[in-house]
Amino acid sequence: MEILEAIMKWIVAPMAAFVFMQYRTQQEHATDIAVLKAEATANRNAHEREFKQLQDNFKVVFTKLDDIERALRK
Repeated sequence: MEILEAIMKWIVAPMAAFVFMQYRTQQEHATDIAVLKAEATANRNAHEREFKQLQDNFKVVFTKLDDIERALRK
C-alpha cells in the first residue's frame, strides 16, 4: 500500500498536473490563434474594400480625363 501511495504522490499526481497545464496552455493558444485569424480576416477585408474604392476613384478620374481630352479635340 505504501508503494501505491508513493507512486500516486510522486508519479501520477505530477503527471496529472503536467497534463492539466498543457491543456490550459493549448486552450489559450487556440484562443489566441482564433483572435489572430479574425484580425487577419478583418484586415484583409478592409484592404480589399479600400483597394476597390481606389480602383473606382481612378475609373472616375480617367473618365473625366477622357471627357476633357474629347472636349479639347473638338
